[in-house]
Order: sequence, then structure tokens, then C-alpha cells
Amino acid sequence: MIALFPNCGFLSETSRMLSIAKALQAQGEPVCIATHGGPYTRVLDEAGMPYTLLEPRMDDTRCRQFLRDLVQIGRPGVRLLSADEVRRSVAAEADFLRAQGARMLVIGFTLTGFLSSRVAGIPLAASHGASYVPPVFERGLAPVPTTMSIPGTEWLPAWLKRRIANGGAQRLTDPVRFLNDVASELGVEPVPTLAALMLGDLTLVTDVPEVLGIPSADLEAWRPTRPKTYRPATRLVYTGPLFAKLDLPIPAQALSFLDGAQPTAYVVLSSASPRMLRSAVQRVRQAGLRVLVGATIHDFGPVDDPGIVVCGILPSHLIMSKVDLAVTMGGQGSVQTAMASGTPVIGIPLHAEQELNIDLAARHGAGLAIAPRHVDSQRLTAAVRRVMGDARFAAGAAQVKAWYAGVDGASLAAQAIRASLDHTPSYWDRAAA
Repeated sequence: MIALFPNCGFLSETSRMLSIAKALQAQGEPVCIATHGGPYTRVLDEAGMPYTLLEPRMDDTRCRQFLRDLVQIGRPGVRLLSADEVRRSVAAEADFLRAQGARMLVIGFTLTGFLSSRVAGIPLAASHGASYVPPVFERGLAPVPTTMSIPGTEWLPAWLKRRIANGGAQRLTDPVRFLNDVASELGVEPVPTLAALMLGDLTLVTDVPEVLGIPSADLEAWRPTRPKTYRPATRLVYTGPLFAKLDLPIPAQALSFLDGAQPTAYVVLSSASPRMLRSAVQRVRQAGLRVLVGATIHDFGPVDDPGIVVCGILPSHLIMSKVDLAVTMGGQGSVQTAMASGTPVIGIPLHAEQELNIDLAARHGAGLAIAPRHVDSQRLTAAVRRVMGDARFAAGAAQVKAWYAGVDGASLAAQAIRASLDHTPSYWDRAAA
């Protein structure tokens, strides 16, 4: 039995865990799913995927607070979970893992899994770090951030900001203290740094070498050399793009809007505030595009503009190929969905992993990044006009689409998980060597 713990406060993480679970089942592997809740449990419900709700529950209000804190991670004093929440979560998760006879835990930003997997004595697989992995830092590939995580450092020169972006997460220990205080109580292995919080024993790097720019052999040969920075068991393996393919129909009002008659943008900002979402839509609209809004869980409010259609959760993999531009937060799932469809993307990254995702699109000529503080300004409108007016952006997205074509990320992730447990010639044997 393989257990999966999605954080259902995030659409991307919920859909990612659902995809991996289905792929494991298709390969004959029994799975079980548990979560502390969140607004996107509905994705599991709509897919008919059984799951167990664990205590303590993450209701909508708590999920919103978790997201606000996550955006500020790295700032002094920010704690993603209280000590009591960590203790209760680890106890419930470990009990569940033992009761299910789980052989491995796969997490999607359910960070207490770092401890509960150790309590249960099983390995941990993680995909929530996406491509934000050590070989990226060691090659200096993390971009200059659009927003510095340390207040008051925006004025620093670009070379120094890049150095901070590639070295900071490996040095920061305060952001993981919320886990490590309890790890010490339980006598289990701590999480050394913020960078290590993105990695499992098996880390599923959900991209392809052509996009990330690191050869497969180099990435999978990487080994931790600094015990104060990474857990020693950490291994990396490419598994290809992994984004939501929700089994939902395109609503009628969206279908009639996607007729190709006029340039159209798809704006889906799941992690934004309703105010930011509305601002982004208006600034994109000012560039002359019609706008289809994936409001997910947001109350967008009344719309009296016939050039704007607002829907809830949409099957983005079906929508992206029918629009001219995607505007997203920069999460890997939404960026990959756009590029896999050959659609240019503008990202509004909130944190370092999203900064990297949209920079990868930009590096291949498929997109641009805009700082969140500039969303309600002419900078976003100008960025939309720039992308729409330059055919090289569509060409860049088409190139990435070709690299992604035929790569089944969910199936490859499932194979990597099973290989790590079955000791087939994959990463466990390379690790032993």
C-alpha cells in the first residue's frame, strides 16, 4: 500500500496527488489517500477517489492563513503550523500509515509528512518542490526574484539578488523550526533547511531536462554532501511534467466564449486574493483581450462586461489550447499546462518556486514574469500587449510543447515510486552504488 497525503488547500497539489494515485492504481499498486481537508477536497470527491479526513482539520479559513504564511516563509518568526498542530497532525498521520500498512508516503505540501513518515518508519516521496531542487541552486539557475523575500532588499544589485536566490534557501533554518521542535520531542530526523523542505527521500522532479537545463544523468547522480543542509537519503529523479487533467466538462458559457473570434486570455490565479484576481482581469482587459476567468474558490463579484466570463474550477488542460494567453500565479502545474498547450504565459509569482517556474518559461521564450505589486498597474497591461504582439512567445511555447509531447508525468512518477520500493534498477540501486 502506498499512501498519498495531498494538501487540499492547493488545487495544484490536490490534482497532482490525484494523478499519481490513479497512475499507481493503473500499474496495479494499491493506494490510500488521507488529508487534513481544504476547499479542494471537492476535486477528490468529483473524481470518485476515496480519502480519509485526518485531524486537525484545515478549514477554509485556516487554509487561507496557511497560504498567507507560506508566501512569507523565510521571514523571521513566520510559522506555518503551531507546535500543537504539528503534534496532532503527526500523531494522526502516523496512526493512519500504520493502520494501512503503508510502504511509502507521497506528499503534496502536507509538510508534517516529513515527521510522520519517520515515526511510521517508511520512506517519503515528494513532488511539491517541482523543479526547485539543489542542482538548480548549484548551477546558479534560480532567477533574480521579482519580489525579494527579505523586506527592504529590492534595491540590491541584480547579481547579489541572484546569489541570494540561489543560496538563501540552503542556509535558512528558521522556516523549518515549526517541524524541528516537534521532531526533537519525537526523536526523529529533523528537516535541516528550507531547501530540504522541498525534498523527499525520493524527490520527483516534475519536468524534462530540455526545459530545466540539467541533464538527466547529472540530476539523478546528485547526492547530498552537506548534512547540515539536506537529509542524507535524498535522491532526485526526473518524472516529466505533471499537471491537472480534471475530468470536468467545459461549461457552456465558457465554450461559447472560446470560439476564436477575438484574442482571449485565460486568467486563473488560485493562490491570489479576490482583489488581486479582479485587478489582473481588468488590466488584461485593458490590453484589448477578452478574459475567461477561472475563479476556482474566489467570489469574483458581479460582472457587467460582455468581454469577461467567470467560471469556477475549469479543466485547464482543455482550456489552454483554446486561448491566446494564460495569466497564472506561476505554479508549475499551470505554467506547464500552458506550455504543453503551446500557449504563452504571464506569471505573477508569490514565492521562489513560482519564480523559477515562470523563469523557465521566459528562458525558452514562452512567457514573462510580473511582480505581484505591479498587478494593478499598466505594467501588466504592457506585458500582455508585448506577448500578444510578438510571435516569438508563441513559438517558444510551441517548442516546449514539443519537448513535453508524449511524456506521461503521472505514469513516470508512479514508476519511480514503485521502482524505489521494488529495488528495480532505478534510484535505490544507484544510491547504493
